[in-house]
Amino acid sequence: MSIPSVLVLPFPAQGHVNPMMNFSQNLVERGCKVYFVNTDFNHKRVVSSMVKQQKSLDESLLKLVSIPDGLRSPEDDRRDISKLCDAMISTMPSMLEKLIEEIHLNGEDRISCIVADVNMGWALNVGNKFGIKGALFWPASAAMFACECNIHTLIDNGIIDSDGIPITEKTFRLSPNMPVMNTKTLLWSNLADSVNLKKIINYFTHCVGTTNLTEWWLCNTTYELEPGALSFVPKLLPVGPLLRSYDNKSVNGRSIGQFWEEDLSCMDWLDQQPHHSVLYVAFGSITLWDQNQFKELALGLDLTNRPFLWVVRQDSNCTTKITYPNEFIGRKGKIVSWAPQQKVLSHPAIACFVSHCGWNSTMEGLSNGVPFLCWPYFCDQFFNKKYICDELKVGFGFDSDENGLVSRLEIKTKVDQLLSDENIRSSSLMLKEKVTYNIAEGSRSSENFNRFVKWLKE
Repeated sequence: MSIPSVLVLPFPAQGHVNPMMNFSQNLVERGCKVYFVNTDFNHKRVVSSMVKQQKSLDESLLKLVSIPDGLRSPEDDRRDISKLCDAMISTMPSMLEKLIEEIHLNGEDRISCIVADVNMGWALNVGNKFGIKGALFWPASAAMFACECNIHTLIDNGIIDSDGIPITEKTFRLSPNMPVMNTKTLLWSNLADSVNLKKIINYFTHCVGTTNLTEWWLCNTTYELEPGALSFVPKLLPVGPLLRSYDNKSVNGRSIGQFWEEDLSCMDWLDQQPHHSVLYVAFGSITLWDQNQFKELALGLDLTNRPFLWVVRQDSNCTTKITYPNEFIGRKGKIVSWAPQQKVLSHPAIACFVSHCGWNSTMEGLSNGVPFLCWPYFCDQFFNKKYICDELKVGFGFDSDENGLVSRLEIKTKVDQLLSDENIRSSSLMLKEKVTYNIAEGSRSSENFNRFVKWLKE
């Protein structure tokens, strides 16, 4: 039986690259070869972070390759989703064709399957031209997949207009078994202004239209976490939690696919803290702060009088010129620009996760039994926050004051409230058992993954 060569294509954002890299490492462990395709812009960042951390990659089974995203310069704003989607759809399909032709011409491998992020679903049309079979991967919650696949239903039911804009602010259910949703928490509701939102909706609809090209829809979730959404979309197969496979041969044990170099000094620092004492504060790869809110967060961490590990990306500082307030002492804390998050969350010193509630962070927190303090920024994070707090009951949200700020006192109050709540701690640990059971051989997620690999090898 020959080794299947799989081309994996994530949407070009850290929150999409991470789960698809975990997925790819799982494929490699099960005897596949993977070509992992980033955009040129992100590929340079990934390679640069690996060079800085002196990590090399065995490319015999996992090869990092790239194609242009269609934006002309590194200075282009890749946070502008409508601009990025426009550029990608006009450039990347032909570039992907060229890449596949080059791989085939080199004679080493023939691509046997394309696994595309749902939001890169056009890649399955490219694969069709070469007779390459395909699969789709959804890196967010099953509930959000159900929403994106039912944009036309939401329009027909008068929940959104044809541009994707909520007609009125209201709650709705996609099915009786699914949680209540709010028009404000739709995946795309805060991605762009009304002019650009239509472009994004058209792009999403185009990508989702490729679901009919494959029987394989895979998702980083579990049956226990989202029974309602998975029964509503029975073709969507959970293969989660997809957790990072660290290279144990490397002394550093760093992960692959990060846009920033991980600061491993935080692990030594955590070793010196008491069990269940540290607030882990991290807001993902996109969140930006204004000076006033950044100040309240910094002073709020001081006010808790607890040890904290705070991830402050360098670009979030440089872009908006934010500075730490003069009154900020920070003596109980450690600040890093990027952390090995999965390792951090599994450390016994961690007491809770102050999080933006991206789905990867949500899955990693749940898989480690860590309670949440939820501070969403955009996209699906608002729905994830509601799910964590109201459905799973393993976290609290923050309340804003009359100026729209989360105050330092609110931060201290919620930290104290969460860490004194025994029910949330025990619920988090029970959920950890249910979620991580799916990694075990014979579990439903593991069996779904094995079925997919068997199909690849046939």
